[in-house]
Amino acid sequence: MNSFNGLNMGLGNLARLSDAKTRSISPENFTGEKGKGGMATEGTGSHASRELGVGWKVSPSVEIEPGATFVMGEIQGPGAIQHLWLTCFPTFWRNLILRIHWDGEEQPSVKVPVGDFFCNGWQERCDVNSLPVAVNPAGGMNSYWQMPFRQSARVTMENRAPEKAVLYYQIDYTLTEVPDDAAYFHASWRRTNPVPYKETFTILDGVKGKGHYVGTYLAWQVNNNGWWGEGEIKFYLDGDGEYPTICGTGTEDYFGGAWNWEQPQGTYRTYSTPYLGMHQVIKPDGLYRSQQRFGMYRWHVMDPIRFENDLRVTIQDLGWRSGGRYLPQMSDIAATAFWYQAEPHAPFSAIAGNDGREVI
Repeated sequence: MNSFNGLNMGLGNLARLSDAKTRSISPENFTGEKGKGGMATEGTGSHASRELGVGWKVSPSVEIEPGATFVMGEIQGPGAIQHLWLTCFPTFWRNLILRIHWDGEEQPSVKVPVGDFFCNGWQERCDVNSLPVAVNPAGGMNSYWQMPFRQSARVTMENRAPEKAVLYYQIDYTLTEVPDDAAYFHASWRRTNPVPYKETFTILDGVKGKGHYVGTYLAWQVNNNGWWGEGEIKFYLDGDGEYPTICGTGTEDYFGGAWNWEQPQGTYRTYSTPYLGMHQVIKPDGLYRSQQRFGMYRWHVMDPIRFENDLRVTIQDLGWRSGGRYLPQMSDIAATAFWYQAEPHAPFSAIAGNDGREVI
């Protein structure tokens, strides 16, 4: 077998030959089998293709009934998911729950509302221009997180909306040998609305095992006037108690910005870069008015936060009040955390019900 397994792709190794096998799952090839794409005779495009027949976009998407869970793909390994593309209407972004199970595990390693997984938690389309996540006009969602598995991968989508959802998707993967030291991809979601007064917001907790933290996405609604991002992010590693090993200096600082993201004066400046961004601002009126909403991501691709036994991540919900004093805020914050770890992993907490996920 060729020594190059076809993983960890980049410009530096793009010319290398490999014995890895490229496969893809979509509504036009539910199994990903070689030579089995475009054979559908029934599907969401069957009416439009009725005069053309098989092979002419007969099955470009799937319909998921309310309360149903659709199996997007089941793959036998070893191998790795290298790209995931999908699109659906924004009204479903908090109501479609993406889950991924590795190697036959009972508990999923990924359990996130689909919009939040792609840094679009507010159900309003917003482009993202980063390396692991790209969202393009108009709502084309792409993930380039490398997701290795040794035995199997199972990708599902649950529809918790009261209406039928239409989902277009494609899972691009490779079948190849996976290194012994390759960890499994994980992502979890939680929301607190509102954050209790004088309490910190927990981004991630309960992680057990060896791994490394690789990303944060926050969908943050500020429920008061004034600048709201003084809070420090904190990483508690391997038995840390009251005090963390890693402590940031402010919310906008963690996401790679500075000075309230205010440029020019009186205006928030959005940005979307390969590793970090404050890419979305939804504001009712004025710079510091209540009920403004923000989307921010930070990818620890070049600086993963490694842990041996356990990990907890928090951020302060902190603004300003009169007299030059800090204000413990009561914001609406939803967080998606991304990390790799060795299995088994601790079970995730249950995702909130429809009212708990709703964008109000």
